[in-house]
Amino acid sequence: MEKLSIVKIGGNIIEDANALDNFLQLFSKLEGKKILVHGGGKRATSIAAKLGIESKMVNGRRITDADTLEVITMVYGGLVNKNIVAKLQGLNIDAIGLTGADINSITSDKRPVKDVDFGFVGDVKTVSGKSIDKLIKADFTPVFCAITHDGNGQLLNTNADTITSQVAVGMSHLYDVSIYYCFELNGVLEDINDKNSVIKHIDTKLYAELLEKGIIADGMLPKLENCFDALNNGVHSINMGNTAMLTQENDNFTTITL
Repeated sequence: MEKLSIVKIGGNIIEDANALDNFLQLFSKLEGKKILVHGGGKRATSIAAKLGIESKMVNGRRITDADTLEVITMVYGGLVNKNIVAKLQGLNIDAIGLTGADINSITSDKRPVKDVDFGFVGDVKTVSGKSIDKLIKADFTPVFCAITHDGNGQLLNTNADTITSQVAVGMSHLYDVSIYYCFELNGVLEDINDKNSVIKHIDTKLYAELLEKGIIADGMLPKLENCFDALNNGVHSINMGNTAMLTQENDNFTTITL
């Protein structure tokens, strides 16, 4: 099978112009077919504040009311996405910016109300690997923002890590898929206060041990849950670390396998 790399970047890289430019240079040099997924929550929060719209969070997750959804659509699908696409064109990457609504690529169900009503937030239901593959086969590089749709005209704010893992699963029957989660840390750390304490390989057994010891907790917990879900559904390998892991020279990151 041909290889496909799916790379996700978060808000800290997006907010730092130099870090974003450096990342996109590395991404442009990544060999083979590739997809980029990005968030942009920090930028959305900043612009919402300028518009007098309060950003409400519960346990680190955004409440997406109608006003917030408008801001997210403008920021994720417009400002951030098109800025990235334009920069990639400048690096000779023929990128195409997408939401999940484009070519009906990613549908979601609106998250049901339990303890908290998260509003217009989507949980991924389907990924159209065939539609996405048409773009890849035409030599386009898809750049997905963190927006999906419900199939009935409603856009939904959707976690970018989850989009990454679910798109990877959706493409895994067509390609040998690897995921790269890029963030500010070198990888999964054994000691959160020691940036060099990278756990270089995590499998199912070690994952259970790290959970029991409380080493994997807080924001890292849903990331790892997404990882093992993807691995159990056809994804070949997953890597987590800073953007330098996209180069051949760097081996200081975390690889996750079954």
